[in-house]
Amino acid sequence: MTMKNKSTKRLLASIVLSFQSIVIFFATLTAFGLKMADPSSELPSIELIWGIGLSLALLAILTPAFLRNPAGYWIGWAIQAALLVSGFWLWGMFVIGSILVGLWIWGLVAGATIDKARENYNKLMGDQSERDPSSN
Repeated sequence: MTMKNKSTKRLLASIVLSFQSIVIFFATLTAFGLKMADPSSELPSIELIWGIGLSLALLAILTPAFLRNPAGYWIGWAIQAALLVSGFWLWGMFVIGSILVGLWIWGLVAGATIDKARENYNKLMGDQSERDPSSN
């Protein structure tokens, strides 16, 4: 019985992006509430807040489907940059965005490390089973 190897890097990146979509949605709600409370604030217009916020949240939900190729990870990095840039309008997003970018980096590094270790383990076990026919 052979198991299909799945990428842990892709799995962890997908989890982080899915969580980020929720955070982006709540940040959008926060920006909307602040704009409604003080229409003269320096926040963008309500339409722009909803357009950008919902687009980024939707992009964060859809991006895991594109992580099969390297372009999907570039989209993920663009989402991370947008999170940090949103701190210019909502100062708390500098803190939250930094934490989420840290999770993104951790997911990529830890996932790649686990994938490499699994590859080495499978290679070692494959070589060992070829030498020892009784291990079947």
